Amino acid sequence: MASRQHLDNAQHALLDDVAKQIIAQLQEDGRRAYATIGRAVGLSEAAVRQRVQRLIDAGVMQIVAVTDPLQLGLGRQAMVGVKTSGNLEAIADQIAAIDEVDYVVITGGSFDILLEVVASSDEHLLGIMQQVRGVDGVNSAEIFVYLKLRKQTYSWGA
Repeated sequence: MASRQHLDNAQHALLDDVAKQIIAQLQEDGRRAYATIGRAVGLSEAAVRQRVQRLIDAGVMQIVAVTDPLQLGLGRQAMVGVKTSGNLEAIADQIAAIDEVDYVVITGGSFDILLEVVASSDEHLLGIMQQVRGVDGVNSAEIFVYLKLRKQTYSWGA
């Protein structure tokens, strides 16, 4: 079995300047043609296709559709700080299983877990919060309702 350090080095080796340029091109438009990307970075269409596939296979990136929750009728978003006792990873996994929770991270600091939720209304948000607070090991959950999104980016690594 390959060591973790070896895997990390292999992933970093994939991120040369050309790979970063390819990633930047796809971050601007995930449907951009490989031929167009190739012209921008100085590679053939086939070489870009191979590079993209290697980046995906290595888990360095994925190509996904990003939706706007407001346009989907999900008018309420919030970050929730959770304090816990017990098995932190098991608690995080139970919270992650809630459909409306789209982001879960175990943290250091005053909260053990941060999560993001999307809801159609305040009533829906209240129901989600009841589910979160009902998870065994959750001691408290503090909600931070989003009033206005000022920045959201996916430009890491380019």
